Amino acid sequence: MGYEVTRFEGEVDEELLCPICSGVMEEPLQAPQCEHAFCAGCIQEWLTRQPTCPVDRSQITFNQLKPVPRILRNLLSRLQITCDNAVYGCTAVVKLDALHTHLLECEHNPKKPVHCTEGCGLVIPKDELKDHNCVRELRSLVNTQQQKMSDMQSEILEAKLQLNEQKREIQMLKELMRSMRASNPRMREIQASMENEDVIRWVNSLQAARVTRWGGMISTPDAVLQAVIKRALIDSGCPTHIVNELMENAHERRWPNGLSTLETRQLNRRQYENYVAKRIPGKQAVVVMYCENQHMPDDLIIEPGLVMIFAHGVE
Repeated sequence: MGYEVTRFEGEVDEELLCPICSGVMEEPLQAPQCEHAFCAGCIQEWLTRQPTCPVDRSQITFNQLKPVPRILRNLLSRLQITCDNAVYGCTAVVKLDALHTHLLECEHNPKKPVHCTEGCGLVIPKDELKDHNCVRELRSLVNTQQQKMSDMQSEILEAKLQLNEQKREIQMLKELMRSMRASNPRMREIQASMENEDVIRWVNSLQAARVTRWGGMISTPDAVLQAVIKRALIDSGCPTHIVNELMENAHERRWPNGLSTLETRQLNRRQYENYVAKRIPGKQAVVVMYCENQHMPDDLIIEPGLVMIFAHGVE
């Protein structure tokens, strides 16, 4: 709807008036063919009743309307208008295009946001300040926040229940797969083949290693060092079904006879250069996998492989 003509200083050209509401056009739009202009709100309401121009009855739809020419917008913007808050005591007269900015800052605007100075610090409309009660408003704010927290807790609980249900379904699926493998030799073969392929892909992704100081081998790594190497194995993409077994084979108590004691390691040291070793990324450690070292004597290799940790000497 347009602005009341009486709010403007001086005469207003008839070309700036809306034919529907007879006020000065607000956010004007014009018809595509006849170019008659109207307030955006007025013409939208009109077209909900009949799809014709209010002036010459030509057929139009709201989507066909377009902005008025710049010269018309400039003429409107230069008009001098009194403030909306004149009834509250504001005497300002501003250009029409500056009215919105003025209203945001107008001291007479009853809806101007102000801070409560009584202690709560909330921002409220100016005309509600006299009836404002800090305790009531803060209690309402606390209740709202508590309700939001309660809703969040309910959502978290629901998510946990769904997650637990998914875990249960996954566990049931795993048990079903184990049962099928146990009862079907062909399934066991397929599973073993898939696991072997995973191991080979992982081994091939590792960088070849060369050990320059076999004497730096740590045959009894402590739990902390083993945990560090295990994390590096997992980060490198090591198949999960062999991670724990490989780490168990990082200690001499699990090594084959040819490596199980210091004496046997010294006797077999000349054969170490025949190992195909792959470096565990970022660590002074290598894996010697059975699939790559079947050329080695049985007393120097075990399945699925060995983890050898060094104090130094791995390139």
